[in-house]
Amino acid sequence: MRKRSSLFSLLVMTICYMGFSQDEPIYLTNPSFEDFPRHSKEPNGWFNCGFPSESPPDVQPSGDFSVTKPAFDGNTYLGMVVRDNDTWEAVSQRLSRPMKKGQCYEFSLQLARSELYISLSRSSNETTNYVTPAKIRIYGGFGNCDKQYLLDETSLIINNRWLQYNFKFEPIADYSYITIQAFYETPTLFPYNGNVLVDNASPIKPIPCNEPVPEEPVETVQEVVKTDPPKQTPPKPKVQEPVTNTTPKAPPKPEPEPEKTIAGVKRSEMSKGQSIKLDKLYFDADSARISKESFSFLDEVSAFLSENSDVVVEIGGHTNALPPDDYCDKLSTARAKAVADYLAAKGISRKRLQYKGYGKRQPLASNKTPYGRRQNQRVEIKILDMRDSSG
Repeated sequence: MRKRSSLFSLLVMTICYMGFSQDEPIYLTNPSFEDFPRHSKEPNGWFNCGFPSESPPDVQPSGDFSVTKPAFDGNTYLGMVVRDNDTWEAVSQRLSRPMKKGQCYEFSLQLARSELYISLSRSSNETTNYVTPAKIRIYGGFGNCDKQYLLDETSLIINNRWLQYNFKFEPIADYSYITIQAFYETPTLFPYNGNVLVDNASPIKPIPCNEPVPEEPVETVQEVVKTDPPKQTPPKPKVQEPVTNTTPKAPPKPEPEPEKTIAGVKRSEMSKGQSIKLDKLYFDADSARISKESFSFLDEVSAFLSENSDVVVEIGGHTNALPPDDYCDKLSTARAKAVADYLAAKGISRKRLQYKGYGKRQPLASNKTPYGRRQNQRVEIKILDMRDSSG
């Protein structure tokens, strides 16, 4: 009986501890990626999530692959690459306690890109520099390498010095594992060789969901140089100027707001039946998820349609010719619908928004070259109706 009572007390204490700890940060094991510098071996405490045919990430700076940048924190950091054979590197680990559904969190990493990361190209087997910028994606899941939900991602890491990148997580389930993945620029039209250096992962801290986190990378100052305060000089005595009878000047006229456009095309330049390519619209690879960097561009389209309430448009999705027909039709339709849904959420009437997927039936260029495929994989807005199409 005494043993059963002790177990019950321990269970109650554990539940109480878990309840009181929900506002405490979630900690990572070895957040600074400390280990013996070496290539093809993930740091202690982290699990390799790469491809079976490829080597694991590296503990840098080892000198291998010509990576010599000093660590931001401690002695070592994580070096990850993306490759031209459509493989990439990632690491994962179990959290000190799960993230909670409905709770928001902030997180940060120090990230940089090495000027040199010399290795063999997987497609040509020739020595190459893995220097093309890549990005970091962070997933929540229920096991090592389980990419159940994309919590957040960075823009391309183009900086060669360490910068702090800030993330905001809004999990839709109680994820107990985190995965940090290097990935290509999106949309990914063809794989390439690139690198990302990762250091100094912060604890995952609970925050109110309405609390913003800085989206732009921040340079962390590690040393503060003290300087003497500037010498104070006494103010000059004011000289009263003689009062003269003057006529008050009229206030300057405010400058007119710039004319709203769709992808730089003014209303006066539009005509019924015209198609306008949305060049600054990006999606995740093989997905209809609109990338965050496209939101401001779509907001400009929304502002134009709000101001020009007589304009009716069709959003048309197009793909390159590499995938099968059925896949192209489904993907192009889903992407066109995603744009229509975004504009409708901004208050544009559904009656003015049509969408259609054209698959690969209307190419703009040859699909035999990467440039041609980039041109063909697009979303366009077609003017279906407007009150005065003569301009």
